[in-house]
Amino acid sequence: MQIGPFLIQPSVVLAPMAGVTDKPFRQLCKRLGAGLAVSEMTTADPRFWSTNKSRWRMDHSGEPDPISVQIAGFDPAMLADAARHNVDHGAQLIDINMGCPAKKVCNVYSGSALMQNEALVARILAAVVSAVNVPVTLKIRTGWNHENRNGVSIAHIAEDSGIAALAVHGRTRADLYNGEAEYATIAAIKQAVRIPIFANGDIDTPQKARYVLDATAADAVMIGRAAQGRPWIFREIAHYLATGEILAAPGRDEIRDILLAHLHALYGHYGEQSGVRIARKHLGWYARDRTFRAIVNRAESAQEQLRLTTEYFDGNPSPELADAA
Repeated sequence: MQIGPFLIQPSVVLAPMAGVTDKPFRQLCKRLGAGLAVSEMTTADPRFWSTNKSRWRMDHSGEPDPISVQIAGFDPAMLADAARHNVDHGAQLIDINMGCPAKKVCNVYSGSALMQNEALVARILAAVVSAVNVPVTLKIRTGWNHENRNGVSIAHIAEDSGIAALAVHGRTRADLYNGEAEYATIAAIKQAVRIPIFANGDIDTPQKARYVLDATAADAVMIGRAAQGRPWIFREIAHYLATGEILAAPGRDEIRDILLAHLHALYGHYGEQSGVRIARKHLGWYARDRTFRAIVNRAESAQEQLRLTTEYFDGNPSPELADAA
């Protein structure tokens, strides 16, 4: 799959997720087989660009190419400025968020709320595409609600505006993350436009990835929540798509080493205090053992968190880990 000058190989992509797809997680997923990893959304409002959170999000040092940064907002000029700002700070792809269903995002007329106003969508896309000399991608949902599945219409606007690739989550904004994703709308979008399409939503196994690609004719699959606690899902899917064979699951020692490396990366990126705090949610995703989570979440230092994690894995021949789904 080609986006501008970048070959996305394998065609398995990490979806942007707020509070999840930070640099340590993106680097980990790329190392474990993701062909592309999109950043968590960054605000288009310049008043917040100097905060610690924004500085962490704009740090791309040592990150493998291509570096894709998602921006969120509603004002075309502000989003254009945000695109330029992020390109100046290392972004090689700009992704526009019109897919987030969260109330705090939609209530300020950003994310998937924008799909209600196709004229505004066109102005935003034109402004951002013309503002930067890197490829611009877009993430949407199938529509605002079941009565207004306008994903095909938005896809035509995106193609006409010069958007280089389009990611589609198989739910409407009204669905949030409830129920099952549907892929018929993604298939209709793929038939309607010539730009590359990422299929997103409920892809949690290699077999499901194959099914969704066949059902939609999409160019790539985009993995979100299924990667939380299972970042090796990317190599599993890539292997299955390439060979039709199921890759052996990682063993206890490899998972321990992956997790410990992830913890070290979090401490290095955020500093010890913030890194320990942010690591707790990842530890909860990796392990289903409630006793372990209760103990490790009380750790106040990196040394203690690392020790408890190591002891848990080394003391359990079959640690309770996240399911495939």
